[in-house]
Amino acid sequence: MIEELKSSLKEKSFEEGLRFVANQYPGKVVFSSAFGQEDQAIAHAIFKNDIDVKVFTLDTGRLFKETYELIDQTRSRYKKPISVYYPNTANVEQLVTEKGMHSFYNSVASRKECCFVRKVEPLKRALEGASVWITGLRSGQSVNREEFEQVEWDEQNKVIKYNPILDWTYDQLLDYLKENNVPYNKLHDQGFISIGCAPCTRAITAGEDSRAGRWWWETSQKECGLHQLKTA
Repeated sequence: MIEELKSSLKEKSFEEGLRFVANQYPGKVVFSSAFGQEDQAIAHAIFKNDIDVKVFTLDTGRLFKETYELIDQTRSRYKKPISVYYPNTANVEQLVTEKGMHSFYNSVASRKECCFVRKVEPLKRALEGASVWITGLRSGQSVNREEFEQVEWDEQNKVIKYNPILDWTYDQLLDYLKENNVPYNKLHDQGFISIGCAPCTRAITAGEDSRAGRWWWETSQKECGLHQLKTA
């Protein structure tokens, strides 16, 4: 199944690939957007071409004001629905009551616990019933993601993961956004390349990895648990 899909997508363009996958799994393809530059490029292709893909986002409750503004701007631009999934209220209440508002600064384990409550668990609900999960991952985002494949099986969520722009360079991405006048988060103009929750994201400096601004106080793999890393 995976190999057949890889082979079929090999000679297709970015937008052709999205449509092909949607046609192969009608009503069963979803796209998760965090409203970063990569995600906005994919959302543009889906919405502009009326491709049958459900677009959703995870609202952790700790996003930047600029991110919320971009969600509304994107809805207004394309006149298309965007589903929003929130963390389980009881789980957030328990986490904050027991460990405080900023427990994620205490350790990598505590940070991952927060990410699980606010992102991983809602993602599982968002993926229910889906056969294919489209993401905006690029191999150039970090060393962690260099080994990801364009099409792969996500064992954690029991779904095919399709990373259509995995091989794009950052310059290719910027060119696509500019050529198509795609709305983007204004924080990108202030050095924020990878944008997550407000308390966990800072701008990066010249020469830093694009994800260096995520959980900057850690020397971890800079992942939240949504995307499983390859293991030797």
